[in-house]
Amino acid sequence: MHTFHSAPLHLKLLDANQTRTGEFSGYASTFGGDPDSQGHVIEPGAFNKSLTRHAVEGTKPAMLWQHNRNQPVGVWLSMVEDSRGLLVSGKLTLDVAIAKESYALMKDGALAMSIGFFMLDAKPLGAGLSLVKEIDLLEVSLVSLPANKRAVITEVKSFNPNNPREFERQVRDALGLSSREAKRLMSGGWPALVRDEQSDNSQELALIASRLEAITKSLRTN
Repeated sequence: MHTFHSAPLHLKLLDANQTRTGEFSGYASTFGGDPDSQGHVIEPGAFNKSLTRHAVEGTKPAMLWQHNRNQPVGVWLSMVEDSRGLLVSGKLTLDVAIAKESYALMKDGALAMSIGFFMLDAKPLGAGLSLVKEIDLLEVSLVSLPANKRAVITEVKSFNPNNPREFERQVRDALGLSSREAKRLMSGGWPALVRDEQSDNSQELALIASRLEAITKSLRTN
């Protein structure tokens, strides 16, 4: 299941020139400590494999506004794990209106960063809590506090895997499929999805296959 985890945005503006260009850094996620609102505690090292995969494939997690994949607001320049958590630096595209507004809100301390990910490996801690051991990091969003953080949690908790239309929507959004592709996948499985595709889409299909595997693992552990 596509999961979210929010952390306060500790903004660091490195110099005046970077202030004008929209660059910032901070922790998108921190290790240990109290569980988040979904009962997750993230273990050190949970991001390493995902960051390595992105580096090998030449990809990066998206920078989104409020987890909306139709509203990118910039690019991530670097992501590294340190002893505290996932340290990121990014650059907002200030020619985009929502990015410019986000930057103003960010400087006033009105935003947080929230990661969107598939939970690939987790250890139950009891009382509904989980120690997250491995993450497939899809995106890091800028989100408002506190109302939108609660709204994200409500949306995740309302997910019903027994509702075919809801599951189809989740699969479509998580894999970046069109509505037609998602319906084909739901009705006929993987063979139905790939049978009409051209051979030059093999890399894209391989990425979809890896996402499907992650969804399967996540559903088995939740």
